[in-house]
Formats: sequence, structure tokens, C-alpha cells
Amino acid sequence: MRKLSINKILLSCFLSGFSFLNLTAQEGQININEDDKLSKLLALKSEMSQDNEIGDRYKIQLFYGNNGEANDVIKDYRSKFEYPSLIAYEAPNYKVWVGNFRNRLEADRALLKIKESFPSAFIPKPRNR
Repeated sequence: MRKLSINKILLSCFLSGFSFLNLTAQEGQININEDDKLSKLLALKSEMSQDNEIGDRYKIQLFYGNNGEANDVIKDYRSKFEYPSLIAYEAPNYKVWVGNFRNRLEADRALLKIKESFPSAFIPKPRNR
């Protein structure tokens, strides 16, 4: 076998590098036609998700009693935590609910933090819709 000199090897690498410069990839164009109803449906789903109208969600209940105490509890809660909270009326009492958790694990993690300030807090079973 004959040994190639380093100059010949470098020259062949250099020339083969130039030959690859002329290569081009295939080009294509894709057109996507989206129905207007689809964007309206996605907007409606997003709005319903924000209003807690879709699916079973877990909430933490802090209080069950009269309106005055419920307002005091929710004010105290909001000064300490940032999970969304609301007062729900269930005749003849008011409930203070916290959070809108997708699964039980998220709710349990939040409950551990909240129980430090509100020891009677618990997670009620979600309502079936």
C-alpha cells in the first residue's frame, strides 16, 4: 500500500468540503385551514376552565358557619396565602373554599401548608357533574 502524504489528504478533505456546499434540502409549503368554530370552541373551554365549570376539581374547605365569621376567615386566609378563595353559600351556612386543584396530590400538598394556620381545614369529596 502506498502512503498518502498529509498534503494530499488535506487537499481531498478541502475539495470534498466544497462539493457539499452545493447540496440543498427539499423545500415545501404547508397550508393549514382552521375552522372558525374550532377557535370559538377553544375560547369557550378556556373561559369555562377559569370559571371552574369543567371537570372534578379539588378544593380545601376552611370554614362552615355564619357569614360574619366566613368573611373573617377568608380575610385572614388571603393575608397569608395566594391560592384562589371564595365564600359559597349553602343554606343556611357559608363555606370558605380554597384552591382549584386538578388532582388530589396537589390538594394534599397545599393542605399541609394551610393546616399550619387553619388546623380544621380538610378536602371534601369533589362533586360529580
